[in-house]
Order: sequence, then structure tokens, then C-alpha cells
Amino acid sequence: MNIYEVIHHSHLFKQIGAQELPHLLGCLKSRTSNFPKDYTIIDEGDFTDEMGIVLQGSVNIVRHDFWGNRTVVTNIGAGDTFAETVAFTQSPSEVAAITSQPTTILFLNINKIVTTCSMNCMYHHMLIENLVKLLSYKNLQLMKKINHITKRTTREKLLSYLSAESKRQGNKKTFTIPFDRQHLADYLCVERSAMSSELSKMRSEGLVDYHKSTFTLLEENRL
Repeated sequence: MNIYEVIHHSHLFKQIGAQELPHLLGCLKSRTSNFPKDYTIIDEGDFTDEMGIVLQGSVNIVRHDFWGNRTVVTNIGAGDTFAETVAFTQSPSEVAAITSQPTTILFLNINKIVTTCSMNCMYHHMLIENLVKLLSYKNLQLMKKINHITKRTTREKLLSYLSAESKRQGNKKTFTIPFDRQHLADYLCVERSAMSSELSKMRSEGLVDYHKSTFTLLEENRL
């Protein structure tokens, strides 16, 4: 794994030359940690002054209600970030960040990002600008999820999500989603058994085919 190649393609480091990254990460006092699957990096109610960038693996952002029911807010893959809002506002986290597989995280102190220094002032200004754009991008992603979960039926939610994933991955008919069945049900706010039943019906009707987390859309005109 090349750390610099991964973060060079992240939203936070856009327009910053790859040759500048080693010195910049040193200036930001970055640190790297490895975590096993199902490890809670940040729990609900936790405070942190660090944001994370996934270098390898993935992280589910999860929310639990009073009765312990779980909702998967989103999945964070390689190059994506999490906890920036919590770190920036210094407020308790309303969600948990839990690894969905063995994962490597690069942590950055938020104060080092938003505070300029004499040695890398130009790059710090870029980081601040990129951080604002990153937060705006994440708001758009949440709006997309709202569009999925506000559909009336489980089938409509599935079709909305799968269609969006196809477009996100270059209009591919066959693609792999970042969720297993339980996490997909939690993400779409539906019962797993009902969702699995609906997927079976959709396959028998020739709408989709699937194997584990890989889906194929068979009739684009009906999406």
C-alpha cells in the first residue's frame, strides 16, 4: 500500500502535489493505526480532535437508537474521510465509526489543518478550502441517501440505491456494493428478511442478478 497515492486522490488533498505530501503530513503530525474487523474507532458520545482517512479497508458510520436498533449512515472506503465534523466542532459524536474489515487509518489533528504555519501556509490554505468542499460533498451524499430511504417500498429503495451505485461506478451494469445484506438493510432502513425476499422476487422477474455483494442490473429501462 502506498500511503501517498491513496491520500493524493482524497478530497482533502486535492490540488496538492504528491511530492509535497511527505513534508505536509509531517507538519500535520499525522499518525497511522491498524484495526481489526468490527472495531469501534469512535463511539457515539465520544469526543475527538482528529479526523481519519481510510488508507485500506472500510468503515461503517453507524447510529443506534434508544432500543439498540442500528442504522448504517454510510460506508467509508479507501481515500474517504470521517469524523471531520466532530473534530472541528468539538462536539460529542452522534454516530459510531466501526470497521467492516481489517482497516488502516491515517489520523490528522484538525487544529493542525485549520491553523496555518509559516512553512506551508499555501498548502494550509488549500487544506482549509478542501475541507470546506469536503463537508459540502458529504452533505450532498446524505441528500442522496435521503432520496433512497424516503421511497415508499423496499423495492423502490433497492432500485434507487442500485441505480445510484451503477451511475457512481461509471454506469456499470455489474458492480460491487460496499455492504453485506445486513448492512444494506440497515443502510436502507428496512428489515433484512423483507429485503432479501424482495431481492429474490426482483431476480425471478429478471430485474437484477446478484452474488453476495456483486449486483447486475438486467433491465435499465425499468429502473
